[in-house]
Amino acid sequence: MASRPRDLADRMAARRKPDDGFLRETFTLPREAARTKARDFLTRFPRAAYMSGVESWRELPDGDIEFTMRRLRSAD
Repeated sequence: MASRPRDLADRMAARRKPDDGFLRETFTLPREAARTKARDFLTRFPRAAYMSGVESWRELPDGDIEFTMRRLRSAD
């Protein structure tokens, strides 16, 4: 049975340490909305205080972008 991209993404997500101190949010949005959401996230949770950033992203066959943003929970 051939692996699908989603299968690989699920396997990679399972490798993540569940309690590494980061909170993660995954979004699926059209490209421009994804850019806006990422900018808003980084404005709300600045990198210097939260070590926030885009953890992963990929373009889906329909052109939408699936991406995961992460930030430290301890800075709240």
